[in-house]
This record gives sequence, C-alpha cells and structure tokens, in this order.
Amino acid sequence: MSPSSETKTVAARPGFATRDAAARLVSAVLDRKKSLDALLDGGDVGFAGLAPRDRALARAIVATALRHHGEIAAVLDRLIDKRPPRASALAPILATAVAQILFMAVADHAAVSIAVDQIAADPAARHYKGLANAVLRRVAREGDALLAGLDPAVLDTPDWLWSRWCRTYGEADARRIAAAHRIEPSLDVTVKSDAHGWAERLGGIVLPTGSVRTAASGMVEMLPGFAEGAWWVQDAAAALPARLLAPTVAGKRVADLCAAPGGKTAALCAAGARVTAVDVSAARLRRLSDNLARLGFAAETVAADIFAWQPDAPFDAVLLDAPCTSTGAIRRHPDIPWLKRPTDVTALADLQARMIERAVALLKPGGVLVYCACSLEPEEGEDQFARALDRLPLAPLPIAAGEIGGLVEVVTAAGTVRTLPFHLPGPSPRLSGLDGFFIMRLLNG
Repeated sequence: MSPSSETKTVAARPGFATRDAAARLVSAVLDRKKSLDALLDGGDVGFAGLAPRDRALARAIVATALRHHGEIAAVLDRLIDKRPPRASALAPILATAVAQILFMAVADHAAVSIAVDQIAADPAARHYKGLANAVLRRVAREGDALLAGLDPAVLDTPDWLWSRWCRTYGEADARRIAAAHRIEPSLDVTVKSDAHGWAERLGGIVLPTGSVRTAASGMVEMLPGFAEGAWWVQDAAAALPARLLAPTVAGKRVADLCAAPGGKTAALCAAGARVTAVDVSAARLRRLSDNLARLGFAAETVAADIFAWQPDAPFDAVLLDAPCTSTGAIRRHPDIPWLKRPTDVTALADLQARMIERAVALLKPGGVLVYCACSLEPEEGEDQFARALDRLPLAPLPIAAGEIGGLVEVVTAAGTVRTLPFHLPGPSPRLSGLDGFFIMRLLNG
C-alpha cells in the first residue's frame, strides 16, 4: 500500500478525525499560542466538520491535555531519552493520547492504536511510529507508577504564575487554586425565576448566590429551558457584579462596558434597567444580541472603543468587566496558563486603570461604578481599588456578604470581593468552586 493510500485508510477509521482534530487544537494552543475559544469558533483544525458528539469528545481531550500539560510532559520525559523535534505532529499526538490513557475514561487500546495511526498518517512523524507505540503501551501498563512522585500543582502551572500565587496567597492556597484548575468545571446558569424548579429539571443544585449549578454535559442548546430563554450560562462568580447593582437600577440608565457575551447585560435587563451594552467587537455584540433575543430582553448595543465613544448623557450606573489576563477563569479555559506572559499583567493593569477613569467620566454625580476582572492577579484587582481611590473622585460602597448569598469568606476587610477557584465547596468536586474574580463598588463624587 502506498503512503497516500495508507493515510486515506487510517483517516477513515472511526475515531481518527476526532483525535486528529484534538491533536491539531493542542498544537495550535501550545505551539502557535492561539486562543482555544477562537479556534473552536472558526479555526481551520478539522473541528467544525465533526458531529456534535465527536466535537464534545475532541473538546474534552483538548481540555484534559491542557489541564494536565505539565504532568503529561513529565511522563513523556521519563519514557523518551531524547524528545523528537517538534517539526511534526508527534508531540501533540502523544500528549492527547497520554491524556486519554491517564486521565479519561477512554479505552487504552483505542487511544494507543488511533494515535499510532495518526503518526503513520503524518509524513514528518511516520518514522516515529514504533517509538510511539512502545511509549504509549508502557503508559497504559504503568500509568500509576509513572505519575507517582509528580507534583501536579507545580507541573501544571507555569513557573511565573506559580511563584505569583505563592507570593500573593501563600503556597497552601496556591496548591488549592491549582488543584481546582485540574477539575472539570460545572455548568452554572442564571435563571429568570424559579431557581429550585430549574435545578430539579437540570439535575443540579441552587447555590447560595442564586445561580443554578449542574454537572450536565453535552450541547447546552439541547438542555431544558435553553430554547425558551429560561436561563443563560454564567459562572456563579461572574453573576455577582450585576447582582450588586440589581436592587437599585430599575428604570435607570446603566452602561455595561466590555459587555459581550452578554450575561451581565441580561442580568441588568432582568433587573429592569435601561441598558446600553458597549463592546469593541461588532461580531461579539451580534452574539450578545442573539442571546438577548432568546431571553426576551432588549438593550441598546454600541460597537465602539469606550475611549472614543461619547454617549448623549451620563449614566446612573456603569458596570465595567475589564479585559484582563483571565487567570481566574483557568477552570473553564485551560489554555490560558499557556498563552499568557508576565508582561500581560502590567500592560492590562495599565489599560484597566485608564478604563476605570473613563467609566467614571461616563457617570452622573452620585452614580455607581462596579468594576470586576476575572483575574487572580492583585495588579488587576486589589491594586486597581487602591489606585482608583487615590486618583479619582470616588468613595467605596462596601459590599456586604448578605448581598452575595452570605459568602463571608469572599468579602475583604475593604468591602471588596475576592473569589478564588476553591471557594464555595459543594457536594462533590465537580459541583464545587468559583471562577477567580475581583469586584469593587464605588460611588462617583
């Protein structure tokens, strides 16, 4: 059989296309530093053409390979004396196969044999077929022994982030953060009404904050209540900023800055506010508008850079969910640790400070600003609070635990909110945790 005929034959094998897409996605993230969300939304990696069930499996493989990236690399280093060059697809194929063998409920023989087929189909990797087969079979035989003695918290966290979190939170909490990042997150939704009824229908629980949490998997669009607009997907921590404004904004003008994909806009609309949703991306705003239409809400949408945008009149309140390193959202976006760099923290902190200043300029005297960032880095949270009070005509409006479901442990002495991934323990690891957020509420003038 010619090489081209062999390639066509193995590519037609059930499961091959799914694993091939997963390996390509991992390569795009780790080697080309591409955002996983952007790749899934339109990257040319063979993902879009898969059946829904196969897309779900490919995503699960990619997420697992990224969550356990350091451990997988350490295992392969134990088994391969001299790592082959990265010119071929060998490295991501091995990584995704090891992820399936060690960390997923996938038959070992299927993971091994399809990975070997993937390598055989790649001209640049074909001559490593025997090596890959031997290595993966050994992983399947000796998995527990190969993992023994490894330190997942350190291995699965880039050095610069690990040292930051140890310095900021102490090593014990840094380990708790890293452990939370290795667990597949729940699906959190914000419901319009009847949280307990929807929790029962979705097989979930009602959190103290009012969000419904479920371990449901598969296509969100197929879950009960989605099509009729009864709820929207939103991490429980991400639901808190709008909750801090909700009791006072009925009938008032509120600007939601950096609004897409629209969860906070929806919550403000549900509270009766007259919302102007602003985002620099017209494409993301179209998605926001689609979400609002499904939910039966309406808001003014503005595609603009907030530094150039000039509204007709100031607002009663502004919610600013600022661009950030997103290190608080690693549970849901396991590519983030491998895409960000230390310099991103400084650059984004400077941008956030300018955005806060701009948000204040959009407020009426006596108006309220809620600022949030899904980051664990103090430069993007606690330091912004201090900078804002030092430089701007603002006074703190302290947040009380009773406003956010009684979560005393996340309210700081300064009256701000700092959630960490291990907060809000639940009945199981899968039903526990929060995205890492910083939230502050300030009064203008």
